[in-house]
Amino acid sequence: MSIFAPLAEGRHPRIYHAGQVIYLQGSAADEFYYLMDGTARSFISSPDGGERSLTLHHTGDLMGEASFFDECPRVSSGIAVSDCKVVSIDRKSLDEIFCVHPDLALPMLQYLARTVRMLSQHVDEATFLPAAQRLARHLLAHAVENVPFSCTHEELGFAIGTSRVTVNRLLSEFMQKGILQTGYRSLTVIDKHKLENESVG
Repeated sequence: MSIFAPLAEGRHPRIYHAGQVIYLQGSAADEFYYLMDGTARSFISSPDGGERSLTLHHTGDLMGEASFFDECPRVSSGIAVSDCKVVSIDRKSLDEIFCVHPDLALPMLQYLARTVRMLSQHVDEATFLPAAQRLARHLLAHAVENVPFSCTHEELGFAIGTSRVTVNRLLSEFMQKGILQTGYRSLTVIDKHKLENESVG
């Protein structure tokens, strides 16, 4: 169970179907979101219609919290990848939750710090790193050696800002190097050391 499960106590989740927008870049951040169930994606849109994915959110994650806390317009959008159950938390609700669960404050600050670090990493990677290094770093951050990691090639493409075709090619190259094995909608890192070498180029 997620440490943030108390956020949903006494609150009714909203259902977002796959492809439905949860929040929009540029809108007022009057609330943030607790993902009770499902998978969602956050992304940034450019004025010319381009799009860069930031991360995939899974059951138990928070979404849209950075803009909520700094009280500025949202810097990204969120969209449901699968059918999702989402609880929205406004400032009044958060005050009430902290009164009952003050122990949630530190984990929420830590989660917010990870979000800021992730955004900084995306800036660096978009500027400097080739796709192979981005993929290697993503797998190092999310996959455990010799434990199957549930994902699709499309989800990996979203996460590192590249096409499914590129992900297919890179995974094949990693397999040939003995770094990982692939299965149905999953992969398994079998040599973390080699993957670390790929992450630094």
